Amino acid sequence: MAAYPGMSMGEAHRRITEYLNRFSDAVSNQDAASLRFLLSLSSNSPFLLSLADALNTFQDSGRLIKHSDHYSQFSDILFNLFRSLQTYRLGNLFDSYQAFEKAANAFIQEFRNWESAWALEALYALAYEIRVLAERADRELASNGKSPEKLKAAGSFLMKVFGVLAGKGPKRVGALYVTCQLFKVYFKLGTVHLCRSVIRSIETARIFDFEEFPKRDKVTYMYYTGRLEVFNENFPAADNKLSYALTHCNPRREANIRMILKYLIPVKLSIGILPKDWLLEKYNLVEYRDVVQALRRGDLRLLRRALQEHEDRFLRSGVFLVLEKLELQVYQRLVKKIYIIQKQKDPTKAHQVKLEVIVKALKWLEMDMDVDEVECIMSILIYKNLVKGYFAHKSKVVVLSKQDPFPKLNGKPVNS
Repeated sequence: MAAYPGMSMGEAHRRITEYLNRFSDAVSNQDAASLRFLLSLSSNSPFLLSLADALNTFQDSGRLIKHSDHYSQFSDILFNLFRSLQTYRLGNLFDSYQAFEKAANAFIQEFRNWESAWALEALYALAYEIRVLAERADRELASNGKSPEKLKAAGSFLMKVFGVLAGKGPKRVGALYVTCQLFKVYFKLGTVHLCRSVIRSIETARIFDFEEFPKRDKVTYMYYTGRLEVFNENFPAADNKLSYALTHCNPRREANIRMILKYLIPVKLSIGILPKDWLLEKYNLVEYRDVVQALRRGDLRLLRRALQEHEDRFLRSGVFLVLEKLELQVYQRLVKKIYIIQKQKDPTKAHQVKLEVIVKALKWLEMDMDVDEVECIMSILIYKNLVKGYFAHKSKVVVLSKQDPFPKLNGKPVNS
């Protein structure tokens, strides 16, 4: 049997035995942190990588597991975990995932039998690893011209784990972490409708008290459910959930804050709240700068240019349609600016805005529209309560209300 380059058989034997002892001790002492480390395959820790080299040198590790009372009870976990490590080290990610899923299933069987929740941290490692390995295995499958299927399998496994945690005992606090891993799977696969059943369980099942869950998991959960509300165009709910995530997010985790703001900013814009420039600069969200300026100025050309320039990014985030609908607010702002200018010239006639004046303002912005098109837009603005007033059709004039002609959204979405 050829030794792995640079490692003797004796050294390989020693490293495998050390791992087995550490695994056995972690379970005996209910040391979840150590167990988590031992299961964190993708961490690429020197200890696990050297173990993988040892396994590829000393290829009879099964005998070591079988011939010890300490390890043999965990043989289904350890056999498959070792197989996963070996193939992971050799870059065979499909086989590594297959073996890891078997090890994870065997671990779940043990976890069910443990009465207390001591091993939750280790279970979190499994839930994380199964998702990450599945993503990598799918990339490998796709590059070989095969159908990627492992992330879907990881989703099924995580649903099984969720079922194990959804009981009345102390283990239930782990359900939200697994739910967040499921969300990541479903969003990646584009099957976000599958989130609904898990959300229903978390939000309506009496066994769960949301405040019981760890803060980290609550933030992640609110981020993903907030994104779902953005897709459903339920902006008040999206604002509520994403604002919760932002308020409770660790302020040192700037990348996470940026991810939340990427969705919260379009939601806030939709309900008439504009972010400060320093916020966009600090979190490198400059793609929103021109969108915000367009809303401030009533500049339709600038809005359309900003949407065109960053179209790919906004489409990938799923916020393009949300931002496109800001056009009505831009029209409102433009009409308001015309009204303010007229008020300065002749306060008695400020509330009468000729459609022809709006057409000229749009022409100045290089937006060609005729009077009929502008009349149609003004009708929509009045219908959606962005403008208070009525038409004098014969004279082609919008007569604005003398009381609050441009109602603020005040944190509410535009009337649909």
